[in-house]
Amino acid sequence: MASGQSSQSSQGSSRAQEEHPSTSQEQDGPQSLPLVVLYEKIDELVDFLVHKYRKKELTTKAEILHCVMKDYQEYFFLIFRKVSDCLYMVFGIDVKEVDPPGHIYVLVPVLGLTYNERVADDFILAKTGLLIVIITTILKKGNCASEKVVWLALNRMQVYDGREHFIYGDPRKFITKDLVEEGYLVYRQVPNSDPARYEFLWGPRTHAETTKMKVLEHLAKVNKRDPWSYPLIYEEAFREQQELAQARRVVRAPEGARCRSGTRHVRKPRH
Repeated sequence: MASGQSSQSSQGSSRAQEEHPSTSQEQDGPQSLPLVVLYEKIDELVDFLVHKYRKKELTTKAEILHCVMKDYQEYFFLIFRKVSDCLYMVFGIDVKEVDPPGHIYVLVPVLGLTYNERVADDFILAKTGLLIVIITTILKKGNCASEKVVWLALNRMQVYDGREHFIYGDPRKFITKDLVEEGYLVYRQVPNSDPARYEFLWGPRTHAETTKMKVLEHLAKVNKRDPWSYPLIYEEAFREQQELAQARRVVRAPEGARCRSGTRHVRKPRH
């Protein structure tokens, strides 16, 4: 893996470790694993899975054990769980088991967002994580979030307006220009605001690649809650889901059926 990517992975996984410190009670196996070894294996597995993600390859438990944890097989589920959480929260990668009996795993972008597949730089994975935070904040605020609210959310990630970040670079440029040009965000002046105030909305590419229900489920997962514990958002997301399902049924319907459906109630004029 490139040195920049390896450094990014190590820094990201270390951040996840600080947020979710390990305890001896958590650790599987006959003896507790020394933290220095645990963190080393976590960093190695992060690099390994990010490499698989970039190559769009499946992986298996057997392959992971052989390549990363040959001498630590009894700690597989402990390390794998922590790495999965790190990839999800920091890099926007979801590790899914597609064949439980065979322990086969696929790595997919969280929420279906393809930003990290189309734009290439050493820190793009973590930038995807930042995008997810922003579009989740917008959903929570009724589909439109003020610039102040977005920056408050980013401040909790130690990202500040006007301060260069070691991963995101100039965060203002990234969220108000780069993500806007990519179609993920809309950044606009609040109508009739004087002095001018600005707000963020989902861009057309966000609408095309994900749904409100997927973002709500992500929000619930992060906060360890049920999606319906956000009743207003859930109602709106469920309604959108039904509308999308209905639109897909119409598209799949045979042309004749659509024509009959459209003319069923049309009466001939009387002479």
